[in-house]
Amino acid sequence: MSKILGSWSGMRKYLEQEMLAESLRGRVRYGCTSYAGMDGCHIFEICIDGKQIKRFSLETVNSFFIDQGYTANKNPTGIGEYWKEFWMLLEKYPITERTEYTDEEFCNALEKYRNRDIQESLNSNNPIIRMFAVLDRRVGKRTLAKLESELDKQPKWLRQIYLLRFGAQLN
Repeated sequence: MSKILGSWSGMRKYLEQEMLAESLRGRVRYGCTSYAGMDGCHIFEICIDGKQIKRFSLETVNSFFIDQGYTANKNPTGIGEYWKEFWMLLEKYPITERTEYTDEEFCNALEKYRNRDIQESLNSNNPIIRMFAVLDRRVGKRTLAKLESELDKQPKWLRQIYLLRFGAQLN
């Protein structure tokens, strides 16, 4: 993560203070956790009003694959069985065909968001990039009004972020 993003505290400040729409400051929080033995993997999360609404980790993606029936073994026991098909399934189902995402996908999306024009980010096919963009302070009322017609095209988890931003803009 450090090669791509720098320090997490710096990224959190960037996301929550520098780039977050003023009407959402204090309501949106990003978190990052790393556990010993995770081989450098992280768990990222976004919370709204103190409630976690989305996690980004290898674990959430693998559980998604199992829950959706994408794995041959529907009831894996042990670590080996649990992770056996993960990398093949991750390659088979790109980010646009899933609703769960890895920590690396979160980091890559954040890097792309930071290096793109806001309009390009709002129209990205990557839902994580769109998440960062819709919360961005540079998105104004007219742009938000246009985005309302796109709401039904968003994954369910992302709709709540769009609705949060639409509602915050009215206040």
